[in-house]
Amino acid sequence: MFFIMGITEGRKRFDQLLSIICPHCGAASRAVVYMTYTCLSLFFIPTFKWNKRYFVEMDCCDTVYILNEEKGKEIAAGKDVVITASDLTEMNSGYYEKRCPDCGTVVDRSFEYCPRCGRKLK
Repeated sequence: MFFIMGITEGRKRFDQLLSIICPHCGAASRAVVYMTYTCLSLFFIPTFKWNKRYFVEMDCCDTVYILNEEKGKEIAAGKDVVITASDLTEMNSGYYEKRCPDCGTVVDRSFEYCPRCGRKLK
């Protein structure tokens, strides 16, 4: 009997867009919430996820924040959540690093398309 299994890193983007004031640049902007996780797959079917972390990426300056875990779980459950500056911890400033909104790959700022997934970058 053969078992095909593997451990991969994943990323899930939530459809819920938030309008908040960016603590980094002070602009009122839209924010995208996403979750990263580690996943065990059996026969290419994800069976167990752990190491879940929630992030908020701002459209104004591309700054990425770590989101409070309780708020992240509420958003994942589909609840309407109000995020304040106290729920966010700045991870990196988007002025220095550009990421693909789909797969999260760090890309050069001059790229128009993601080299990993092929999505057009903003």
